[in-house]
Amino acid sequence: MRRTNYAYQPLTQRPPGPSTSYDNLEDENERSTEELKEKIGALKSLTIDIGNEVRYQDKLIGGLDDDLDRTGGFLGNTMGRVIRLGKHSGNRHMFYMFLFILFVTFVLWIILKLR
Repeated sequence: MRRTNYAYQPLTQRPPGPSTSYDNLEDENERSTEELKEKIGALKSLTIDIGNEVRYQDKLIGGLDDDLDRTGGFLGNTMGRVIRLGKHSGNRHMFYMFLFILFVTFVLWIILKLR
């Protein structure tokens, strides 16, 4: 990733005198080292935050997995009961269902007619 606000400027001209050039390079190296330390610190903080977020999301997914397992078991038991009810009670439950649908339709018809 390239940053646009990076303040590095290479030396285009050598200043007169060998010791001055060396001092300038040392100062520039020190500044670069400090900038690098700051960036490394920011990256370390970011990776710690990412690790914390991953652990938190892992806990949520684990909890969701447990909930789905329980719901699947509950749904399986319920479907088993419905199938047993359908096999043992004959056609009487269909008659009751039909009467219930007729009753609800009649009530809705009356409500809409009175409006």
